[in-house]
Amino acid sequence: MSAENEVLLEARSVTKVYPKRSRTRGLETALDGVTVTVRSRETLGIVGESGSGKTTLSRLLLGIERPTKGEVYFRGVPLTRLDKAQRELYRRTVAAVFQNPYSSLDPRMRIWQLITEQLFIEHRMSWSERKARARELLDTVGLDPNMVERYPHQLSGGQRQRLAIARALVSNPQVLILDEPLSALDVSVRAQIVNLLLDLQDSLGLTYVFIAHDLAMVQHLCHWSIVMHRGQIVEEGQADEIFIRPRHAYTAALIEASYLDQARPNGSPC
Repeated sequence: MSAENEVLLEARSVTKVYPKRSRTRGLETALDGVTVTVRSRETLGIVGESGSGKTTLSRLLLGIERPTKGEVYFRGVPLTRLDKAQRELYRRTVAAVFQNPYSSLDPRMRIWQLITEQLFIEHRMSWSERKARARELLDTVGLDPNMVERYPHQLSGGQRQRLAIARALVSNPQVLILDEPLSALDVSVRAQIVNLLLDLQDSLGLTYVFIAHDLAMVQHLCHWSIVMHRGQIVEEGQADEIFIRPRHAYTAALIEASYLDQARPNGSPC
């Protein structure tokens, strides 16, 4: 298999069951036998309504949680069987960008400290090297390198999302898992962030898992897409093909709802 098509991450028949949060005892299935493949330099789109299992799947791919059944693989090895060196490589290879970066940014830390926090934890760079690396990454994501001494509250929403992307890139990952990274942004800023992601993928050879409910953005950004409903994949295929010729009624309903949003005066460009 060529490097272009290398399978970096794979979830095979993963099921995730949680205890119900309500007073009623029992179990709730968040994922039910889901299989996904993440290939090098491609973008996998995962779409579905809230509660469809998208975020649960992302947490399994990130190793934050373990599946109840099935396995998640990193370059063909189950995450549960990675040795110390492989686990360290996995943590540097796979990074995340979340919906609201501000909630994960310590307001007491300066921007250069936030970007390079992982390097500090791993004792991999000196103080001056970390600051230089932060300047480099700010420039990479289209921010002024002189922002390094600012605090996150001094940035706009779009700037904070660029900061979150810079932070994710600090260890030179191959895979970024982006969980609803655009939903907290306005229309014009969304387009800017999507263009940034496309530029970074081209220049750095990145692989994306893009989780969203914005179908237009998924169609524009993704090579392959899966549609999730109630913890299961109901449709998958090339992103353009799915959204032009949906085969499942649920996918068609999502597309119709998206068109209705576009028609509203204050609707988002989903």
